[in-house]
Amino acid sequence: MFISNLMRTEAGWGMTVLRIVTGIVFIGHGAPKFGFVGDRTLEGTAGFIASIGMPLPMVGAFLVAFFETFGGAFLVIGLLTRFWSAGLAFAMLIAVTVVHLPNGMFGEGGYQWALLLLACCIALMFEGAGKASLDRRFGN
Repeated sequence: MFISNLMRTEAGWGMTVLRIVTGIVFIGHGAPKFGFVGDRTLEGTAGFIASIGMPLPMVGAFLVAFFETFGGAFLVIGLLTRFWSAGLAFAMLIAVTVVHLPNGMFGEGGYQWALLLLACCIALMFEGAGKASLDRRFGN
């Protein structure tokens, strides 16, 4: 019952587009943190997290990389969209308030991008995955 309610969606095609694009963006940000593409590593991400004073930097690095990579993938297919969106929204809330806020909204290191992703995740949490999704297939 809980899972089917979590997956239920009456949202239309607009949320489908938003979900897929948001998922692709998150995969693009998460995969490098695992070292899947480029020369970044999980240790490098943990180093950055430590440098801004966050506790348990390796745990934080793993969670951010995991949610961005796999949460992004689950958003693309539209499975458990509300769950993954909640985790990603939390990550973006931290990104806005702790990492980017001191840089202002616009410009180098500004928080506009993280704020936009936060808004996308909140919209997906409220509205659900949309018409073309596994949530709609199994939850409705």
